[in-house]
Amino acid sequence: MDVAVEGRISHPRISAGQKARAYVSLTKPRVMELLLVTTAPAMILAAGGIPNLWLVVATLIGGALSAGSAGAFNCYVDRDIDRVMERTKGRPLVTGELSDREALVFAWVLAIGSTLWFGLLVNWLAALLSVIAIVLYAVVYTIILKRNTSQNIIWGGTAGCMPVLIGWAAVTNSLDWPAWILFGVIFLWTPPHYWPLSMRYSEDYKAVGVPMLGVTRGRAVVGLQTILYAWATVACSLLLIPVAPMGIVYSVAAVASGGWFIYETHRLYGAAIRHQTVQPMRVFHASITYLTILFLAVAVDPLLPF
Repeated sequence: MDVAVEGRISHPRISAGQKARAYVSLTKPRVMELLLVTTAPAMILAAGGIPNLWLVVATLIGGALSAGSAGAFNCYVDRDIDRVMERTKGRPLVTGELSDREALVFAWVLAIGSTLWFGLLVNWLAALLSVIAIVLYAVVYTIILKRNTSQNIIWGGTAGCMPVLIGWAAVTNSLDWPAWILFGVIFLWTPPHYWPLSMRYSEDYKAVGVPMLGVTRGRAVVGLQTILYAWATVACSLLLIPVAPMGIVYSVAAVASGGWFIYETHRLYGAAIRHQTVQPMRVFHASITYLTILFLAVAVDPLLPF
């Protein structure tokens, strides 16, 4: 609780441990984990086997710094609506554990640090892609799209596709067709991953005037769009089989996990059009499991002799 000291408001003292945890929270570690899960498999596929382990470590560290910077910029820009939304009231700029200035400085330090890290220890193509990823998330999505269009997730989601390009570029210093197919998979996967979340927290987004699809359109429309993008995601994932080319492990994983993901989106839509209780978070969690299985298969398949 704040206490008055000589006519001023004094905030409770924040320990070094609390500060450290607040800085980590600012980077959105759960989002970061998902991004890094896609980077290493892309590197293994690009190398046709296990790449140089130092290169993998350096790329993952650079990716964590880059994603952390984008997350910190997002928290800084969205601090006004984060104070209103129930889902985000625990973020450090809302709780006061970090000041706005501390968050902004931290975001810039991570952005500059990740760029130099990639450029000096990996290659400058990876560094350029890292900068593009930060700009896409912090500027294109957070500042331009998020509060102005229900298409925000579709185009703003391109930032989340960049780790596969960064991973591929780290190994080959180039961008080839398999990398772009993986980019397409994540691009198409992002809407059916996030739209169920926007359905679940539609009142939150409505309260702050953010036109997520779950706010601007009914549950049936969100459910149908989720189905269409899920089918497109799985179709795109199958393109990797002849192009990479991929073997039996990836093929089976892509078809089986993709079929399950599609089933869950149809289940959501069916409940919506029948005016039954919907469970959008079931699709949200299914999408994460699907992408994890798919990229695990991307990593394992090149290591097998069949």
